[in-house]
Amino acid sequence: MSVISRGFGGRAERPERSVPPGQYLTDEFPVLSAGPTPRIDTEDWRLDIKDLDGSGSSLSWAQLMELPNEEVTVDIHCVTRWSKHDTTWRGVSLDTLLEHSETEAGYALIRCYGDYSTNLPLEDLLDGKAWVAFEFEGGELDPEHGGPARLLVPHLYLWKSAKWINAIELRADDQPGFWESLGYHEYGDPWLEQRYVGD
Repeated sequence: MSVISRGFGGRAERPERSVPPGQYLTDEFPVLSAGPTPRIDTEDWRLDIKDLDGSGSSLSWAQLMELPNEEVTVDIHCVTRWSKHDTTWRGVSLDTLLEHSETEAGYALIRCYGDYSTNLPLEDLLDGKAWVAFEFEGGELDPEHGGPARLLVPHLYLWKSAKWINAIELRADDQPGFWESLGYHEYGDPWLEQRYVGD
């Protein structure tokens, strides 16, 4: 007599994961931008980091590539209501980029090629919550998706994961970025549906 009953598959089927309220799942990666797509050669790319007192540093692409990086698999959520599970990225953690900073800043304003910007509390960039990502699904990050490098902050709506990042300005105050100054929510938590001012 068999010890294993008929139909036993060895493991339970994974239940379908939920998405934030008002979102739908997609296998696509829609391209949404506020203007033309900047095309930045890695030879010209730089990331400037500026602290409250005006001190700072600047990284070239070669210097970014020399830093420890990691592969992360995360779900992403766009304010236009799509979500995508299990996206795989490679990038440098903001913990690594800011490890020598003893800043008193509470916020960061992220600036980008193409004049885009977005604001975040500094705590949302630290403790393994954010990366400067340069690969997606094992390949170079396409310009349409923010390449050569973009910010990745997967626990917030995707507009906070600014494409074409080139500067991190540490600040004492929370200065609105591009979409935030046009009525988008200052924070952007998808689980609280913080899409627009007043949500």
